[in-house]
Amino acid sequence: MGSMTWGVQNSQLDASKQIEYAISRGINFIDTAEMYAVPPSPETYGKTEKIIGNWISANSQKRKDLVIATKIAGNGLPWIRSGADITGEAIIVSVDASLKRLQTDYIDLYQLHWPNRTSPHFAKHWPGKITFTDVDTEHHSNEMLEILQALNDCVQAGKIRFCGLSDDTPWGINEYLCLAEKHSLPKMTSIQNEFSLLHTKDWPYLIENCVHQDVAYLPWSPLGGGVLSGKYIDGKRPEGSRWSMSQRNGLFRDSEQVQQSVKRYIEIANQHNMTPSQLALAWCDQVDGVTSTIIGATTHEQLEEDIDAFNMTLSDDTLKEIASVIKDYPMPF
Repeated sequence: MGSMTWGVQNSQLDASKQIEYAISRGINFIDTAEMYAVPPSPETYGKTEKIIGNWISANSQKRKDLVIATKIAGNGLPWIRSGADITGEAIIVSVDASLKRLQTDYIDLYQLHWPNRTSPHFAKHWPGKITFTDVDTEHHSNEMLEILQALNDCVQAGKIRFCGLSDDTPWGINEYLCLAEKHSLPKMTSIQNEFSLLHTKDWPYLIENCVHQDVAYLPWSPLGGGVLSGKYIDGKRPEGSRWSMSQRNGLFRDSEQVQQSVKRYIEIANQHNMTPSQLALAWCDQVDGVTSTIIGATTHEQLEEDIDAFNMTLSDDTLKEIASVIKDYPMPF
């Protein structure tokens, strides 16, 4: 269960109700980040962790049954460590700060929100957007080793249990794995990357890497920032929705190709008696190699609808219909 709307679109009361309902439906994994709530700003920094921490404090007996995952922000946000890279020192300081906000003694999964080097994420996956040939590989490897050593200190101190990545690449995964094996340091056990019917760039290459290296693949934004629900079709901006706010996500996801592909998916969903959101989530869940899909909701109705999707199995005919749309619109944003 994702949590990034808690603190802007959702209040403490909303979040607590969502957590309780999610637990009642069998969800035991709550994902957050020091950067949240979103849209990120100096005012919202750390708010989501504090909201989760308030719930944990009031429900301490349930803490042991939950997997709490959070992330250290990467570089580029001036109000977080002056926008600097992730370093060993930053890891130590950030883990302690997250523990305090979460009001817990340990973090089950501590993740790097994005790498120090520029990676092909956040709409930089097109040729020519970034370069790989003029980078200092040794410098990046040394930074990664320092990060692993700091994570190991936190593991040894009992502050975190497992380590993971987010918005990284096959090279990033494998370099961390090689360094961990060479220096007897913690293995990266998971990776969160954007993955949906509109954004399939990790299939099959990165996902194959994850399967063979036993790294859990955790898709984020399986609804394409909400556009796969159909609520943003033809320029609609429902009041209180994410795209009614000024932020990055709506800018590159609102194209004619996205609109046309989503309309096709809506038709398929209607034909098979499910909502467009459920079609998108059920498809994501059935992709070979996907470990667990991160969902988020601003209303109870959305949360119930999303969770119901994971009890749905798409037929071979439905999957063929979906595949035809993917072939027509393989990467609409």
